[in-house]
Amino acid sequence: MKIRLERDVLAEAVQWAARSLPTRPSVPILAGLLVTASESGVTLSSFDYETSAQINVAAQVSDEGQALVSGRLLADISRSLPNKPVDLVSDETRMEITCGSARFTLQALPVGDYPSLPDMPEATGTVPSEAFAQAVGQVVVAAGRDELLPVFTGVRLEIEGDTLSLLATDRYRMALKELNWNPGSPQISTAALVPARVLADTARSMSAGDEITLSLSSGGAGDGIIGFEGHGAGGVRQTTTRLLDGEFPKVRHIMNTQSALNVRVSTAELISAAKRVALVAERNTSLRMLIGDGSITLEAATGDQAQASEAIEATIEPVGGGEPALDAAGFNPTYLLDALGVIDTPYVNFAFTAPGKPCLLTGLNEIDGDSLGDYRHVIMLMRLPS
Repeated sequence: MKIRLERDVLAEAVQWAARSLPTRPSVPILAGLLVTASESGVTLSSFDYETSAQINVAAQVSDEGQALVSGRLLADISRSLPNKPVDLVSDETRMEITCGSARFTLQALPVGDYPSLPDMPEATGTVPSEAFAQAVGQVVVAAGRDELLPVFTGVRLEIEGDTLSLLATDRYRMALKELNWNPGSPQISTAALVPARVLADTARSMSAGDEITLSLSSGGAGDGIIGFEGHGAGGVRQTTTRLLDGEFPKVRHIMNTQSALNVRVSTAELISAAKRVALVAERNTSLRMLIGDGSITLEAATGDQAQASEAIEATIEPVGGGEPALDAAGFNPTYLLDALGVIDTPYVNFAFTAPGKPCLLTGLNEIDGDSLGDYRHVIMLMRLPS
């Protein structure tokens, strides 16, 4: 194999393909990055039996062929090369990398031992890339990180005709985003539980093109896979990942809980105030929101060592015109800031039901406008000391 390509193209492609390589592979061969040269260009591939990544980039190919080398080492090398064209030459035992006066030699791994990448399933539909990246970013903040509870580490994709819904929860918060997409069949109705980490990386890295193609092998979990194809810097990218197994909790109904009290406030002002007040919040204690007449006050403390409070103008609306359903609420500071950070509207509405019950956050374009229902974020309130 003998190829030449631009340094930035190589560096970007290798970084992307190698990003999901396992730190401690179950078998050493899975630490390799497969480089395939053909008349159509160069393809870089990685696979760990769960997730595959493949990117095709333009290159001058003098001799076609394949080579398998350490992915992380190739990533480190490509990132450090001078800004000049890069020549890659390989045989069965080694790969030589030349860039200007810099020269590296890597031991080649046996290509024949590398597992075959899964085929992309048949295309299910397409979604605008920027809208999809934004939707995924808004939802994954609510996904769990505990690998001992894998069902909570996923994002549930629900497809009903031309509506694509993304839903995630870690049991203490949940997020739902609905957006329009272009299904292959208008009658399609299916769902899949996708690892949140893979989904986030994929959506973010494929936003250079106009759209992303989703390919779902089955509506089930466990043995099914989902594929994504889109454009990133340098070339066409494909990712497949195995669907998570297990029954996703039925939490959609919580998004429709009837509000007893609405609190509307500037998103930016609330984020700034919450960040300041949270500086003195003791671990595992709440950031308190005191609800007054025309304002809210955030409070937090670390015992007698430090206290903080800050008031912000707000619109307070008891539903039905009666007395407010509650005068204080306790939030996990991290959960609150995570939610506010992905709400992309100037104002946010807090829909409270009762003390200790879930609180629904939705966006507002105007402080006296209607809540936008395409993105909903629920936070379980912390109990306040009586």
